[in-house]
Amino acid sequence: MTPRLMARGLRRSFRIGGTSIEVLRSVDIDIAAGESVFLCGASGAGKTTLLYTLAGLETPEAGTVEFESQSLYEMSGNTLARLRNKHMGFVFQSYFLLPELTALENVLLPALIRGKSELARGRDLLERVGLFGRLDHLPSELSGGEQQRVAIARSLINDPAILFADEPTGNLDSKNGEVIINLLLDLSRADGRSLVVVTHDENLARRGDRLVRIVDGRLALS
Repeated sequence: MTPRLMARGLRRSFRIGGTSIEVLRSVDIDIAAGESVFLCGASGAGKTTLLYTLAGLETPEAGTVEFESQSLYEMSGNTLARLRNKHMGFVFQSYFLLPELTALENVLLPALIRGKSELARGRDLLERVGLFGRLDHLPSELSGGEQQRVAIARSLINDPAILFADEPTGNLDSKNGEVIINLLLDLSRADGRSLVVVTHDENLARRGDRLVRIVDGRLALS
């Protein structure tokens, strides 16, 4: 079966002063439909760089990324942006909620960008993440864990085929972090959605289908 997401020969380096540091060294990885993959590694190992590259957010110096047999980095910028909006969801360490909008309004934003009215789905998603009673609350009126739940609901509003999460528990205590990881896994598995998560916590990462470590710019399967 063809993977939902397939990357081959990814290379990426960064220049610091006069030194070039290789972060990704010919990385190959496949993500199957409905699979949850957790990326772990030391600080600076390239976890976030790999996730951003797989998601079409950071162009590699070499290599290819194909999403459902479409080559991301051969597309125009506008075409790639439309594909991300429609087929990919994103959750970050910082919640990136607009402070002047309510929880429901924040959730609806990606759909509005597509010109869609998804009020009923937005309400349903907030109920699924346990926040139906907080629809009209501003981010400042929500806890960190609640704000991340809003961000998860927002990432799902367009019913993406794949969800990317970059250190989604990084600003949360261990109890709330565990709740968020379980929520991501439950929501993804219920809908057959692929999930790619960057985390420093291997105990949480082991709850996914596959844990992949990044060591010296290369992948080491676990």
